[in-house]
Amino acid sequence: MERRERRNAVTVLAPAKLNLALDVVGLLPNGYHALDMTMQTITLYERVVLRRSAGLSLQLPGSPVQPNDKNTAIKAALAFFHYTGLLAGVDIIIHKNTPVRAGMAGGSADAAAVLVGLNALYGAKLSMSELCMLPAAADFAEAQETLEEAAPESQMYEISADREQHYVLLICMKDELTEALAALRTFGFTLANLGGTPGTAKQNIDSAQQQIADVIRKREQAEADIAAFAPHRDAFKLCIDRASVRLGRAEAEERLVGTESVVCMRGWLTAPEEEKLTAVLAKYDCAWDLADPTEDEYPEVPVKLKNNKFTEPLNMVTNMYSLPAYGTVDPNPLMAPFFILFYGIMMADMGYGLVMVLAALIALGKMKPKRGSKYFCELLLACGVSTFLLGIVTGGFFGNAVPTIVKMFGHDVQLGILTSPLLDPLKDTTTILIGAMVLGFIQLVTGMIVNMVMECRQGKVGDAIFNEGTWLVLFAGLALYVLKIGNIAGVPVVLCIGGLMLLYGSGREAKGFGKVTAVFGALYNGLTGWFGDILSYSRLMALMLAGSVIAQVFNTLAAMPSSGGVTVVSMLVFILIFLVGHALNFGLNLLGCFVHDLRLQCLEFFGKFYVDGGKPFSPLEINTRYVDVENHNF
Repeated sequence: MERRERRNAVTVLAPAKLNLALDVVGLLPNGYHALDMTMQTITLYERVVLRRSAGLSLQLPGSPVQPNDKNTAIKAALAFFHYTGLLAGVDIIIHKNTPVRAGMAGGSADAAAVLVGLNALYGAKLSMSELCMLPAAADFAEAQETLEEAAPESQMYEISADREQHYVLLICMKDELTEALAALRTFGFTLANLGGTPGTAKQNIDSAQQQIADVIRKREQAEADIAAFAPHRDAFKLCIDRASVRLGRAEAEERLVGTESVVCMRGWLTAPEEEKLTAVLAKYDCAWDLADPTEDEYPEVPVKLKNNKFTEPLNMVTNMYSLPAYGTVDPNPLMAPFFILFYGIMMADMGYGLVMVLAALIALGKMKPKRGSKYFCELLLACGVSTFLLGIVTGGFFGNAVPTIVKMFGHDVQLGILTSPLLDPLKDTTTILIGAMVLGFIQLVTGMIVNMVMECRQGKVGDAIFNEGTWLVLFAGLALYVLKIGNIAGVPVVLCIGGLMLLYGSGREAKGFGKVTAVFGALYNGLTGWFGDILSYSRLMALMLAGSVIAQVFNTLAAMPSSGGVTVVSMLVFILIFLVGHALNFGLNLLGCFVHDLRLQCLEFFGKFYVDGGKPFSPLEINTRYVDVENHNF
């Protein structure tokens, strides 16, 4: 390529080429084909003009091709600036002479011309000696032989290697660069980007090592400075909490509206706090007005859950999902007994329950957690108690650890519920499965009744009767029919009433033939929905069975070394396998039972009545992290 330079501009002539020969010689790792080509430049040129600029633009005067960001010239310019790290731009003007899509390398030559021109325009001084990379799977010796055949005066040196790459230095004549790169491309050869690293390799290594040493020195100095403040640790904690409170107050003051002498405030207050607010405001020269929110304001009203000690830990679950919309039902009192019971059913082990209870009590007593952490510890405590009680029913104490240890010492005695439980997860699987689905049915019906009450309060009595009421009548009629109660001349009256309610209720808002399709749709969706929801509660049995089986497997593995007699070594092995195995089983069940319990509440139960979208009630308060403030009246 010939290059003529002007001030702040460069013109490069990009010749077209003809293919004298072209063979496909292989497939590259990136999916492209490796080509063996013989080309010849010709005297048909395209003139590429490059001018310094703050931006990046492309003009193709007289060409049918429309300039855009996908043009190879633009891509080449972007690659150049990225490689060199230059914060600059260029205006590119290409006077096209080569026929479009004729295979004469018009676009490719233009891209190459842009690279050559930018190298000269900005004095980048890029050379043909570059640090390059070969995949680790490539045969370096074979690559050298291939390079020697394609470019005899080229040489490639391996600098270093790791499990992914060979890092090599390629040195070749400029007129052999194309042949050298084509030969190495079949080995997955790529050029490395060393933009922004001027100087020799040794200079860059020394500079990097010096920077690392400076960082280590600054880190050590910072650690020493921090350690010097150790005696003032408590004072720092107090300062952090004091600053946090003041920051919250300042942010609240920014939201006030007023003048130099008057301030206007508008906000939300929980109903139990009304008397306290009135008593405080009465001490000052001010006017106030308290009013209940209207229905139009409901979407903007914040929500504060009001619970007792038993249901308060479920705030963590509700906050993870979404707060209930204002004017609807707080789900915690309804969810608490089911959540805690279901968790105990799935875990069902006295040993695991004791560990949960002890961990929760220690955390509550020693760590004094607040808010979310406190809710978690309290929920862990409640679920631990449930797990212990259900463990009494199933006879599980770290699985069958006690009977296994007794037999290991050669004894075979009855140990009450430990050997003869009320429900054995391995033998009474069907009973447990039926019980799980019955509990699921009870919870779903509870949710449906809650929704029915909500609709009645909202004045939607018809929806309550023909949506939820229909299914309640159908379920009651089915139960009476099975028990052969309430039948007249063999006809299940209650069940027939439910069917009539379904026929009328599902099609009461449809017209014409739509009433028929509405009936079939309601019946199909109702049956499949209830079947799927109830079947989902089979996970209660599945997790109980899985936890029990895994615990027994670890107990059996731990006792195997003592099958020929108990020795010191066999007891040490038993203790090791027992502790590790039950730690794994306990951890998996602790998380798994929570996730599956959460799914049953949030999908199956909440799906029957829950309306989410509530905004949290976040009043201005003393919110500290390290210091507990007992008296707020200061």
